[in-house]
Amino acid sequence: MTVTLNHTIVPAADNGRAARFFADIMGLECLPPAGARGHFAPVRVNDSLTLDYMTAEDPQGLHLAFDVDPATFDRILARLRERAVPYGNHPTTPDNGRVDHPLCPRGLFFTDENRHLYEVMSPE
Repeated sequence: MTVTLNHTIVPAADNGRAARFFADIMGLECLPPAGARGHFAPVRVNDSLTLDYMTAEDPQGLHLAFDVDPATFDRILARLRERAVPYGNHPTTPDNGRVDHPLCPRGLFFTDENRHLYEVMSPE
């Protein structure tokens, strides 16, 4: 059997707001609340992975990295610009407005209010 990541828990001050922000920027789907008491706000990333946002008192930021095709990268970049969400080309400067990523032809980082650092990389 191949090992795949099914889901990961993403702590957030407000799970619904954090899930909607991420899904909106990435062009993904928020799913109905999940868990025993509906305490997860899941976002479908692909056929086998969800990010399950869970409200936490003091969320610690995670680094979550995604490979995307060039067209998807362009749409994500457009949504960041439309919403005036800062982005940058390096984890230490996620607000410099650049997409010349050190590990791929085009890539960017952006953060959310929970200090999560999202990385988006494209091969072209």
